[in-house]
Amino acid sequence: MIWNESIECASRSTMKNIQTVRLKATVQRIYHNIPYYRKKMQEAGLTPEHIRTVDDLHLLPFTTKTDLRDSYPFGSFTAPMSEIVRVHASSGTTGRPTVVGYTRNDIAMWSENVTRALCMAGVHQNDMVQVAYGYGLFTGGLGLHYGTENLGATVIPISGGNTQKQIQLMQDFGSSVLCCTPSYALYIAEVLQEMNITPEDLKLRVGIFGAEPWSESMRHEIEDKLHIKAIDIYGLSEIVGPGVSCECEHQCGMHVNEDHFLPEIIDPETLQPLPPGEVGELVFSTITKEGIPLLRYRTRDLTRLIYDQCACGRTLVRMEKCKGRSDDMLIIRGVNVFPSQIESILLNMSETAPHYLLIVEREGNLDTLKVQVEVNEQFFSDEVKALQNLAKKIKSNIESTLGISVTVQLVEPKSIERSVGKAKRVIDKRQL
Repeated sequence: MIWNESIECASRSTMKNIQTVRLKATVQRIYHNIPYYRKKMQEAGLTPEHIRTVDDLHLLPFTTKTDLRDSYPFGSFTAPMSEIVRVHASSGTTGRPTVVGYTRNDIAMWSENVTRALCMAGVHQNDMVQVAYGYGLFTGGLGLHYGTENLGATVIPISGGNTQKQIQLMQDFGSSVLCCTPSYALYIAEVLQEMNITPEDLKLRVGIFGAEPWSESMRHEIEDKLHIKAIDIYGLSEIVGPGVSCECEHQCGMHVNEDHFLPEIIDPETLQPLPPGEVGELVFSTITKEGIPLLRYRTRDLTRLIYDQCACGRTLVRMEKCKGRSDDMLIIRGVNVFPSQIESILLNMSETAPHYLLIVEREGNLDTLKVQVEVNEQFFSDEVKALQNLAKKIKSNIESTLGISVTVQLVEPKSIERSVGKAKRVIDKRQL
């Protein structure tokens, strides 16, 4: 089912016309309401009149997370507080939280985009949708909640945690769709096994997973353990929340709702736009938001855009599953390392569980990388030689892929801390 066929299947020329009208209005709104962005434009010799079509987007200055933190809490809002009906915020674990505000129209627009995403995933009005994303200042829970209600499906607003209760409700309510982080989905699968409940005892058929990076290997692991189709959804609170893009049932890239969120790919070093199909940093401009519209917001996510029409019939541009983040990337002895690379290696090995921790330290002037990984129960034994051989095998696989030496530490099953939200994969102890 396609929720909004006139937009989701629009021709490229029609889409560009829509984007041009909305971009020009957004530039005017931001220029006249946000002093720091007006100053950026003036320093670049720009006024709103310089933006005539969507092809002029590259002329505009970027917006960064630092800009939003420096204007904390409400300095980036373009609507008066009397029109703001809700605020969300990032966790603020690396500094001041970024605060985003929504008008009534923003909430309606967000719900529309999440509803499109649900339809892309194959969700319909008769589904029972269990939302196990966190509620509160995090956008995940309420984003999926409102989109589900807008679709007309039934939402179970259980939030994260209390895993045995999650499973009980799946059984009692007949949940057919699960929405949560991919790492939590794997933990649910673990607990199911402990409770001697099989996937056949449930009615789950679709999972919509996001809020953290996850690999194709993890997708296969989730689908195998829960017997569902695992769909990737993308969003970030600064842009709107979940629903910026989502995979359809063909699972060949996430369709961007580009009539609301205008994507670009830039070189993260030169900041110049890259041609279609090249991998670079994803940049978004919001072109319908009223509360806190953003122009050329640097997401730091690395991906590429695909403009070919999808087999589902949608013409919306697709973005590949993110390959990592330009700012979260680990540089170890001059080598760029993404946790997802190591995750793929571990998940391709039957002996290891999909739970791991990367510990980066500096000994003298040398960076070291320790990989803690859980061993699957059937392979964990008291035989030292067998475990030593397994550690050597993992070490060899990682080193041949990354090109740097690592230390592998095998740990007992279920000894790495589980998370009901975003999984913590990296501990960087270096003083960088």
